[in-house]
Amino acid sequence: MEFKNIILEKDGNIGIVKFNRPKALNALNSETLKELDNVIDLMEKDNEIYAVILTGEGKAFIAGADISEMEGLNALEGRAFGILGNKVFRRLETLDKPVIAAINGFALGGGCELSMACDIRIASVKAKFGQPEVGLGITPGFGGTQRLARLVGECKAKELIFTANIIKAEEAFNIGLINKVVEPEVLMEEAMNMAKQICSNAPVAVKLCKEAINKGMQMDIDSALNYESEAFGMCFSTYDQKEGMKAFLEKRDKNFKNM
Repeated sequence: MEFKNIILEKDGNIGIVKFNRPKALNALNSETLKELDNVIDLMEKDNEIYAVILTGEGKAFIAGADISEMEGLNALEGRAFGILGNKVFRRLETLDKPVIAAINGFALGGGCELSMACDIRIASVKAKFGQPEVGLGITPGFGGTQRLARLVGECKAKELIFTANIIKAEEAFNIGLINKVVEPEVLMEEAMNMAKQICSNAPVAVKLCKEAINKGMQMDIDSALNYESEAFGMCFSTYDQKEGMKAFLEKRDKNFKNM
């Protein structure tokens, strides 16, 4: 399938999604969000993809939502645009494969929100993060008020959102917004290495781990532990569990089959 604003590639068991509106700093318009929705469909159905990397072409990861599209919206249209972004980002967040954001430049507004919907965030030292929406007369609309507080705490999230401050990658790392900061020239190498390491493990087990973490974070601890026990038990019905433990005991390489 051909896309206008997104490049979709595959390297072994890794799906690579590149946002490709460099002249607009990869700003998210409705068309791009709908394309991302279609890309998620393809990745969901591809059993050979075990991990996904998102990045941006040019100088930005994603500089935000497309202000030229938003400027003329009325209240109902604005709400519909927010619902679209939230729906697509939530689908990405709950995709049954780990998603790594390789953040090469600006991750502002919708770009910061998209990165927070990913499981792991690796950033170039040149990357910058922020939710500057209040400076435009709006709130974050694609999950920023919810995911930022869950990642960095309510106090820091309120500071960043209320002030519209933009922070550098090092500060983003220090407050727990991102996992790692690297030099620009090794960003994709770092993301690929992490994705390959993930792909070397049992895909079904990784999927269940992601599901247990995501759902458990919204539960009380007793319910979350019960959910973990269910996921743990399910692993023992898989080929990969038999293969992984047998390979360990026989001191040989594993041959997982995602089943």
